[in-house]
Amino acid sequence: MTATVTMVTPDPGADAARRRGLRRMRSLAVGLLLFAALVYLATLGRDGFWGFVNAGAEASMVGAIADWFAVTALFKHPLGLPIPHTALIPRRKDDLGRSLEEFVGENFLQEQIIRDRVAASTISLRVARWLADDGHRRRVTDELSEVAAIGLTKVTDQHVADLVHDALVPRFLEEPVAPLLGGLLGETVHDDLHHGLVDLALEELHRWLVHNQETFTDVLAERAPWWAPTRLNDAVTARLHLEALRWVADIRNDPHHHAREALDSMLAQLAEDLLHDPDTQQRAERLKERLLNHPAVIDSAVSMWNALRRALLGSLSDPEGAVRVRLQAELAAFADRLLVDEELRTRFDRTAADLAVFAVDRYGAELTAVITHTIERWDGKEAARRIELHVGRDLQFIRINGTIVGGLVGVLIHTASVLLG
Repeated sequence: MTATVTMVTPDPGADAARRRGLRRMRSLAVGLLLFAALVYLATLGRDGFWGFVNAGAEASMVGAIADWFAVTALFKHPLGLPIPHTALIPRRKDDLGRSLEEFVGENFLQEQIIRDRVAASTISLRVARWLADDGHRRRVTDELSEVAAIGLTKVTDQHVADLVHDALVPRFLEEPVAPLLGGLLGETVHDDLHHGLVDLALEELHRWLVHNQETFTDVLAERAPWWAPTRLNDAVTARLHLEALRWVADIRNDPHHHAREALDSMLAQLAEDLLHDPDTQQRAERLKERLLNHPAVIDSAVSMWNALRRALLGSLSDPEGAVRVRLQAELAAFADRLLVDEELRTRFDRTAADLAVFAVDRYGAELTAVITHTIERWDGKEAARRIELHVGRDLQFIRINGTIVGGLVGVLIHTASVLLG
C-alpha cells in the first residue's frame, strides 16, 4: 500500500495571493446568484416586462446552481452529501495522474515536437552570443576550474595505487608485450623516427663531454690500476676524453656513420626478434613481469600523479594560469566561429536535438512516470485543495457564465412561450 505524503507549499506568498483571488471570484459568483434570487422574488407572479425579468432570474439561478454543483463536484461532495460521481479528484487522483502522464508523453515527448522546439530555440546562436561576452567566459572558466580542482583533490594516493595495482598491472601482465613492442619498434625504424632522438642524445652527450672533462677523467681515474703512475693515468684519461669527444662528434655530424647504421641494424633485428623469435619474446615478457611486479612501479605512478595534480591545481587556482587562459581562448574562438559559421551552427543544433531525442527515448518513460508516482503519494483531499487553489479562480467563471447565459436562455424561452401561447 502506497503511503500518502503531505504536499509541500513551494511559495506561501503566491498561495496567499491565489487564495485571495479565489475568494473574490467565489464572492462574485455567489453575489450574482443572490442577486438573481432577489430579482426572482421581487418579480414573482408579475406579468408583462417583469415576467421576462422573472423568467431570466429563475433561469439564472438554475444555471448558477447547476454550474456550482459541477465545479464543486470536482473537488468535494457538494454540501457534504456523498452523491455519486462527485469529489472526482480525491477519489480518482490516481487515474488522473496516469491520464496526465499519458497526455504529456503523447503530446510533448514526441521526436518531431522536440526537434522543432530545439530548432526554434536557436540554441547554437544563443550559446555563441552568450560566450562572446568576456564575463560569461570567465564565469564558465571559473566554474569548470572549481569543479576540476574539487575532482582532483578527491583522488587520493590510495585511489591511484589501487588503480595501478588492481586494474592496470594485471591487464598489462595478461597482454603480451613483445608483439606490441616489436611492431612499434619496426615502424619506428622503418620511418626513421628514432633519428631525431639519436641526434638529440648525441648533441647532449657531446655538450656534456665538452663541459665535464674533469668528471670524465675522475671516473676513469678511479678505475685505473693502483700501481699505475699518476702522470700516465692523467695522460691516458685525457687521451680517452679527446677520442670520445671526437668519436661522438663524428657520429653526430655524419648521418651515415657506421655506428648509426649499426644502431639501425640492431634495432631492426630486435624488432624482428620481438615479433618472431620465441626466446626474445620470453625474455621481453620476463622483463615486463619484473618491472611491473617491482614495488617502485606503484610508487612512481603515485609520484607522477602527485606532480601532475600539483601542476594542474596550481594552474587552475591562478586566474592567469595557463589552463584558464587557454580555456578562455578556446571558448572565445569557439564563440567567434559559431557566430559566423552557419554550417557549424546547424550541426550544433542538430546534435542538441539528437541528444534531446536520445534522452527522451531513453528516459522519457521514467520522467513522465514521476507524475503518476508523485500523485499516487498525495493525500486525496489535500491534492484537491491544492489543485482548486491553482485553478479554482478560473473555474468560478463557469459559474458566472452559467448565471448570465442561463438568464439569457430563460428570457428566450419565456419569449418563445409568449409568442407560441
